[in-house]
Amino acid sequence: MADLITVDDADDPRLSDYTDLTDVELRRRREPAEGLFIAEGEKVIRRAREAGYTMRSMLLSAKWVEPMRDVIDEIPAPVYVVSPDLAERVTGYHVHRGALASMQREPLPTPAEVLTGARRVVVMESVNDHTNIGAIFRSAAALGMDAVLLSPDCADPLYRRSVKVSMGAVFAVPYARLDVWPAGLEAVRQAGFRLLALTPDDSATAIDEAAPHREERVALMLGAEGEGLSRRALAAADERVRIPMAHGVDSLNVGAAAAVAFYAVATGTS
Repeated sequence: MADLITVDDADDPRLSDYTDLTDVELRRRREPAEGLFIAEGEKVIRRAREAGYTMRSMLLSAKWVEPMRDVIDEIPAPVYVVSPDLAERVTGYHVHRGALASMQREPLPTPAEVLTGARRVVVMESVNDHTNIGAIFRSAAALGMDAVLLSPDCADPLYRRSVKVSMGAVFAVPYARLDVWPAGLEAVRQAGFRLLALTPDDSATAIDEAAPHREERVALMLGAEGEGLSRRALAAADERVRIPMAHGVDSLNVGAAAAVAFYAVATGTS
């Protein structure tokens, strides 16, 4: 059973995992270096635990102690109970959901490990917006994608915003980082995957015509918001595919485009 510890000092060093959560650059450097990530909200905390992550501590407002009682009773980690005002002073924002947990990161698997047994894979290049990362993972989990591969410069799926937007789906889909880009794509091809690059370019094949659902193994490549896939990434693909648009719309947000494309990959409907 966890210890319930009431804390009334925002500078208490025991709360250090939760300090300055709104400082994106600081947290992006600090969290991987210290081997932690922050789960926010009851559902996300529970999903992180169900996925096997070890809890370092919890930060709760008093009203969340009873709703989280079963978790508190099961974990050995300390639970810090604070006022909403103190939580805001520590984290830098109003903690609407009233519950935060610091979780221990696990070593990432290798690309080869996540490709083993997979048939439908997402490959992201330079997607560095945490909201988009979270949205893509949520769609990937919901629409049956088996794994995610990230270029070296993609944002961290375990950053708090990504985890929150995904509603914990980042814990459901295995992912790995490619060490080199785009040369690392060759290993994906050698593993038996057909590389399809998603682009709004009119010269690309309509995704329903490409019929990716008929392929034994497909890796769908997505680029960053605005810029899309780089020329080198497009050149490394086996085929370029597009989502047909109506009413003069030239493209979709990458999160929305990903969901449409994942459905096409799974079912053949775009």
